Amino acid sequence: MSREETIKRLKITVGSMPECPGCYQYLDENGTIIYVGKAKNLKRRVSSYFNREHDNFKTSILVSKICDIKYIVVNTEEDALLLENNLIKQWNPRYNILLKDGKTYPSICITNEYFPRIIFTRKVDKRMGTFFGPYSHMPTLQALLDLIKNLYPLRRCREKITEESIKNKKHKLCLEYHIKNCKGPCCDLQSRAEYLEYIAEAREILKGNTGKIEENMLLEMQNLATELRFEEAETIKKKYILLENYRNKSEVVSNTLHNIDVFNIENDEKVAYINYLHVVNGCINQAFTFEYKKRLNESSEELLVAGIGEMRARYGSKSREIIVPFHVELSLDNIEFTIPQRGDKKKLLELSKLNALQYKKDRLNQSDKLNPEQKQVRCLKELQEALGLESLPMHIECFDNSNISGEDAVAGCVVFRKAKPSKQDYRKYNIKTVLGPDDYASMKEVVRRRYSRMIEENAPLPDLIITDGGKGQMEVVREVIEDELMLDIPIAGLAKNDKHRTNELLFGFPQKTIGLRLDSALFRFLTQIQDEVHRYAITFHRDKRSKRQIASELDNIQGIGPKTKDALLKRFKSMVRIRKASIEELIECIGESKGKILFDYLNASTNKV
Repeated sequence: MSREETIKRLKITVGSMPECPGCYQYLDENGTIIYVGKAKNLKRRVSSYFNREHDNFKTSILVSKICDIKYIVVNTEEDALLLENNLIKQWNPRYNILLKDGKTYPSICITNEYFPRIIFTRKVDKRMGTFFGPYSHMPTLQALLDLIKNLYPLRRCREKITEESIKNKKHKLCLEYHIKNCKGPCCDLQSRAEYLEYIAEAREILKGNTGKIEENMLLEMQNLATELRFEEAETIKKKYILLENYRNKSEVVSNTLHNIDVFNIENDEKVAYINYLHVVNGCINQAFTFEYKKRLNESSEELLVAGIGEMRARYGSKSREIIVPFHVELSLDNIEFTIPQRGDKKKLLELSKLNALQYKKDRLNQSDKLNPEQKQVRCLKELQEALGLESLPMHIECFDNSNISGEDAVAGCVVFRKAKPSKQDYRKYNIKTVLGPDDYASMKEVVRRRYSRMIEENAPLPDLIITDGGKGQMEVVREVIEDELMLDIPIAGLAKNDKHRTNELLFGFPQKTIGLRLDSALFRFLTQIQDEVHRYAITFHRDKRSKRQIASELDNIQGIGPKTKDALLKRFKSMVRIRKASIEELIECIGESKGKILFDYLNASTNKV
């Protein structure tokens, strides 16, 4: 069957679809599910794939591979969201966003045993018991386990305890019983009813419902005190204080906020980071950030809707209010979506954003350590986007001049390839045609010499030229590159403030300031280029000045030739140091005969002075 016939058949299928909520599945020629989607109106949503051209290249590819459509009708949009989530997990379609699940993150499990245990685990198996988490913040998990351990004397052993094994007395009391960490349920010293009551309270703590437990403790404490049972009341008081301290250490938002879900998103080019916070009784009791790998350049709204469905299903959330950063096309029964503008809810949204940003930063740092080149490419990509360049600036060249009142005028050119210094391509230039301290004329000479030679040698030209200076430097470089040499190379400038610190990036003609954060990786990279070209140019200038000074002092000494002067310069760097050198040091450097000649000459001239 031709593609035209397939599209015609698919459009007939779409035409007969119902206008109600549901999930649709796209299948390829092999009958494999390649995409799963949800819709408030199945017919309208699916027909949008076939009734217009798609700007997104990946979506066009998806449509070209659809050979069959299946759909499932549900009652509500919420049911569609949950069904879509389950189908994506079941089939893992090629074109759906991929949840990078935090399977390595730990969870807390209440086991399904006769006397349940509360354990830390990284393996999630629903047959094993009830799971809480995962917890991306290890100290939070440990604080919860320590709190439950101090509040309730629950067993920690791995004994397989059953009603029959207790009756048959197959267990012995262990050290935990003797140090009062356990009440010995294995030896029938604690009733199962009391034990399960402890488990029920621990379950509520893991859910974040500490307020009710505190109320019960306070009431029990007061009743015991009334009955003059002060020792038992003191025991309850200690537990109450433990629970209150834990609650105070957790992120308390506001005592007026109850049972709220908060979602926020931070987008990357290929990955989205979605943060989820669950607030109960004014405290955050769940906080988790997870990643979605994009497949079809999905929008932030689509990704956030997927995240809401995933997290509410995973954590079994029953919150009736969901805080989001922007409007989402999602309607859930008896649930209100809020976009706060101020107040405690706005602070919650900002906290969620902060968590997403921090998680993104941590993931990028981990990735950069494993693949350092990735960081460099990302930096170049950011520079490309900031300047609006057609391609990545893989080859960057930067120029700087150095002189003192026009004396010993030189310039330096440093080259960065793939965001790394390429020192074998660095070049030094003695200024030949400029008299006096004229930085603009010096820059024009150097740039003209540099690129005229590259054109003659047919060498690859840079993707970007950076000047160590502002608008004036950029303009003289443009005059040479565009007006004289007729080249099309982007030119940028790094300008400094009154304190001689780099504070802005200039680009274009007329020049415009490109906004960059001073603490960003891109700004640090540009500063590195500027510092490197300044170091290179000023080092060359100092070397040239030292050579001239030494030459002028030593040219009149008979027996001291050019090679000897070079040796002295290499060893002592300046004439001042040569004067201070001992005769032994001079002999070691240039030999006994020349060393004595130079030492006698320098001492004679010093004595004359």
